[in-house]
Amino acid sequence: MSIDLADLQGDILRAYGNAYAHTAYVFFRADDVGAGRAWLRGLLPRVTTAEPWGDTKPQTTLNLAVTAQGLGALGVPEAVLATFSHEFRAGMPARAATLGDAGPSDPANWEPELHGAGLHVLATVNALDDRALEHELTRLRSDAASAGGVAIAYDQRTELLPDAREHFGYADGFAQPALAGGDDAGDRRVGGGVPEAKGAWRALAPGEFILGYEDEDTRIDPQRTLPSAPTDPLGRSGTYMVWRKLYQDVGLFRHVLREAAELYEGGDREKLAAKVVGRWPNGTPLVVSPDVQVSNFDAKGASANAFRYAAEDPDGRRCPLGAHIRRTNPRDALGFDGLLTFRHRIIRRGMPYGRPLPAEATEDDHVDRGLVFVCFNASISRQFEGIQAQWINDGNVFGLGHDSDFLMGDPHGTGKMTVEGDPPFFLGPQGPFVTTRGGAYLFVPGMAALAALAG
Repeated sequence: MSIDLADLQGDILRAYGNAYAHTAYVFFRADDVGAGRAWLRGLLPRVTTAEPWGDTKPQTTLNLAVTAQGLGALGVPEAVLATFSHEFRAGMPARAATLGDAGPSDPANWEPELHGAGLHVLATVNALDDRALEHELTRLRSDAASAGGVAIAYDQRTELLPDAREHFGYADGFAQPALAGGDDAGDRRVGGGVPEAKGAWRALAPGEFILGYEDEDTRIDPQRTLPSAPTDPLGRSGTYMVWRKLYQDVGLFRHVLREAAELYEGGDREKLAAKVVGRWPNGTPLVVSPDVQVSNFDAKGASANAFRYAAEDPDGRRCPLGAHIRRTNPRDALGFDGLLTFRHRIIRRGMPYGRPLPAEATEDDHVDRGLVFVCFNASISRQFEGIQAQWINDGNVFGLGHDSDFLMGDPHGTGKMTVEGDPPFFLGPQGPFVTTRGGAYLFVPGMAALAALAG
């Protein structure tokens, strides 16, 4: 089933790439229905679709997403709003108990502007350079002022770090799912698709991420029933978006790993940190190389993610059972040739924010830095929230009891981790490395749906 790329917004299936080193996430508030719709109509011709660009990259890209409050602010009737998913309509702050947003991550401690009220439309602008970004943002501000009744509610700037690393120092974002009907499904299928028996892989049904298309249930349904979606025309070519601002305590991360490594294999801090993450800093998976980083590892190579756990590392001696990447994407580690995991995949985007902590510093310098986490999925509850609640916050399914993901951290400061070996090595409880500063659940409409919302 081919995907209608002209009706799909561009940042869902394709990461725009490291050439777009500057990104702004700008939330707008619409105080008047007519003004909001008029403003949206003016933006429609500039929205970037999923159609191929050819040989020339645009200087900037623009993509739009809407919260449940935003749909109401644009005049969508309650009867239509009721066709959207429950968790989307409830909003992220109301889902804090499910997400484990407690303690310092409790919504009561979020940045005031990110509590949800007044966050109606999110404009994501990616730019090749800072000058192009500022030009597009000036244009967006002017459009809002001209419309009247539309104003900026929150503005978050992000920028690619050196070597495309996140603040803890690791390459990120290249283990993405492969979708049937996508241009790169063949390239990503091995390692990014569904692991099957006898070493085979296949691409995921597009409806796992894009509404209006067949999902994995449709594939085995004699009636070929499509997944639940908002009423037409809003549901076609849309998806749900998760946006989270995550503060990273880089000083604490370095301090904890440095002290712990004094008792681990002769003080090998880099190896111990890799055990926590599941990869070496350049992205080399521990399953492929458990003792040393492969210097020429190509994260974009066809075989970069062509590994499994069940046969290659069932007991976690290479990549610990509690390592971050193993918990967030267990592949076939839970048995049944991956049948217990593949419906929890998400398409991840996002960018780091804030300047890096100076190299080797292990004390907090009180600079706000971290990651703006973005993902797309057809079902927030089954996909994003399933990963967060069942795999990150609870280790039971991995045989780890109540141990949460050591990297993401237990907000109550009780997180710990076992590194399998002879003898095993234990990382003791410590405060969270990652704290939620705010977030929102959004809906990314297709182009026809955006036109309908614009009236």
